[in-house]
Amino acid sequence: MSSPDPQVRAARNPEDPTPPETGGGPDSEPAEEAPPSVAPLREGSSSASSRGPVVAVTGAATGVGAQLTERLAASEEIKQVVAIDERRGECARAQWHILDVRDPAIAEKLRGVDVVVHLALDLDLETDAAARTAYNVRGTQTVLTAAAAAGVHRVVLCTSAMVYGALSDNELPLSEDAELRATAEATGVGDLLEIERLARRAPRAHPGLNVTVVRPAILVGGTDTALTRYFESPRLLVVAGSRPAWQFCHVDDLCSALEYAVVEKVDGDLAVGCDGWLEQEEVEELSGIRRMELPSAVALGAAARLHRIGLTPSPAGDLAYTMYPWVVSVSRLHDAGWRPQWTNEEVLAELLEEVAGRRTVAGRRLGRKDATAAGAAGATVALLGTAALVRRARKARRRL
Repeated sequence: MSSPDPQVRAARNPEDPTPPETGGGPDSEPAEEAPPSVAPLREGSSSASSRGPVVAVTGAATGVGAQLTERLAASEEIKQVVAIDERRGECARAQWHILDVRDPAIAEKLRGVDVVVHLALDLDLETDAAARTAYNVRGTQTVLTAAAAAGVHRVVLCTSAMVYGALSDNELPLSEDAELRATAEATGVGDLLEIERLARRAPRAHPGLNVTVVRPAILVGGTDTALTRYFESPRLLVVAGSRPAWQFCHVDDLCSALEYAVVEKVDGDLAVGCDGWLEQEEVEELSGIRRMELPSAVALGAAARLHRIGLTPSPAGDLAYTMYPWVVSVSRLHDAGWRPQWTNEEVLAELLEEVAGRRTVAGRRLGRKDATAAGAAGATVALLGTAALVRRARKARRRL
């Protein structure tokens, strides 16, 4: 689910002629297609494993996909793992197929597969929005159609709890069956909503195909999103009058929840995250980062202008997820016996460790050299610029 290799992303952009990487590194063998049939069982597989499902994972070379592939390959409940990506990953126990998930040839690679976990999504902040949508939506359409054609029993899709929307009247926590009230104004959320629509439609279009959607809270663990970058800023932006609530999900817990869905220990669409949530004051105390509070009109207006002129990758819609609660219940997983291994406090600590030394100003990350030379200065300029906007807004109100 994490963003693909930069060379792969570049290959998706028609303006960039750089070809995608198809190998696994300087020491790997040339990328060759494995035969369509599923590979034999790995040595040492138990009789329980031989009765388990054959599972295909898309986006298996990096991020969440790589971690899930390793986890499933080591599980005695899984018969075989078929790994699909645009380059070969490091899991030697998986059977690899090197191709783009938008290629209809993927149907042949899914012959004999029982469950598909589709994690080949591009949610990179720097990817061209049109190219990102073309990859995410078309890829999901192709995987669902190919799975049905290949006789796959279940497809597991992964979106985000962001699809519920961040709204001032949200319940704490939201039920897994709560209405999806998000809009397409935040980064990638439009793609995720379209994937949710495809998931609802697929069982009607392809009778016999079961689709499960897994929706993690703020994902942490080698991820880069507008919400993780929030903690790279010199000050935590707080919009006056807002009521944020922070719920995290470590990739370890997401992978364990995905495994529950794969082996059918739980039914229905699932939300995944740590138990409970943190209030803004708790986040500030735990992080040691002080707040900068701004009026709503100033914060949203500045965010919109900065994004419009290309100074920040994040649209103003991303701010809503730092203003209002979108905490989710994980009751379905709890009822099935699943428990998160991480707390919100522990995940926040890991996130702060991951982003240590990074500097983000107005959503734009500074390079290592720039951060050393201009990080503090850039942050100061951003704060002074914001203060100027506040003063200008106040003067304008007084003139009315």
